[in-house]
Amino acid sequence: MNIAVLGSGNGGCAVAFEYAFNGHQVSLYGSLDYDTGINDIAEAGGITAAGVVEGFGPLAYAGGDIEKALDGAEVVFIVGPAFATEPLATDAKPYLTPGQTIIVCPGSGGGAIVVKRALGLALDDETYTIGETSTLPYAVRIDGTAHITIFHKLVGGLLVSALPSSGVDRLMEVLTPIYEGLESVDSVFATTLQNGNPVIHPAVTLLNTGLIERTGGDFLFYEEGVTPAVGRLIEAVDNERIALAEALGVPLMSEPRAGYVQGYMQEENYSTGYSKASGFLGIRAQQQLDNRYLTEDVGYGLIFFADLGRQLGVPTPAMDAVTTIASIVLDRDFRAEAGRTMRSLGLDQLSASELAAL
Repeated sequence: MNIAVLGSGNGGCAVAFEYAFNGHQVSLYGSLDYDTGINDIAEAGGITAAGVVEGFGPLAYAGGDIEKALDGAEVVFIVGPAFATEPLATDAKPYLTPGQTIIVCPGSGGGAIVVKRALGLALDDETYTIGETSTLPYAVRIDGTAHITIFHKLVGGLLVSALPSSGVDRLMEVLTPIYEGLESVDSVFATTLQNGNPVIHPAVTLLNTGLIERTGGDFLFYEEGVTPAVGRLIEAVDNERIALAEALGVPLMSEPRAGYVQGYMQEENYSTGYSKASGFLGIRAQQQLDNRYLTEDVGYGLIFFADLGRQLGVPTPAMDAVTTIASIVLDRDFRAEAGRTMRSLGLDQLSASELAAL
């Protein structure tokens, strides 16, 4: 297949590497406004991976020309934090071709819906096959010039949805040769809510704020950052996420259950499940608080979850408390910024049954 990957961060590099490593023609687009190392990848001719998947993935193109990256693409991956989804879709719009498959990986905060809105399409429009995954299939970090380390690759528990749902078979066709344990679901809210990053990252970050600032992140985020008390906050946030799914009637695994099914964790609990998880070993903390673990996972994740809760009549006091504290420590108002809301997605007038049908 001819594949374009939009986004050259950790996840985008991993997706581009593995499809290229498996013989597909892959182009990788990275915005030159950010230091993502896209020019180094172009110079190297591809990406080298170490860890649970090793080798070299040669790329047909790597650079900051999105038109060139999309030329001839059958499949387009949009891979990046939630705040990058709309800009990437908007930048891609003039160069997309009807019939292409577009996969938001992961679909944080309704990624497939965001793409539909950015392209000016009705949610049931079938000009393109558009869908999302529940999470990134890897724990991965860029750790050198044109080099990534893949700490873990999912062995199960990767949910896939399409909008409309009739397109999910095409997504499975694209993803199945590369990823194990895929499960198709009928609702994009099932994939969106299954993304556990807003549950885990803010809780661990905020309860280790002093350590992050004092050491510049010189500690192991999961192994040293998750203690029983931290686990209790993760659990409180997770219980609210589960309540949202129950109100919609969509399937959802608890975060420890998902981590176990995905192969990250060997224990299904909220403390040692993370601190002793084989899939998280060696992952270091962020160097500063102003990081996607708060800016994305609170600003777009918890803000969206809590707004969904208000629409459904589901209380979210733990999410609200985490959002308030994150706003204080970063000296910004995530609620006023409203990065991702039901209204911004055009969903604020829909009932629970109408939302679940998306």
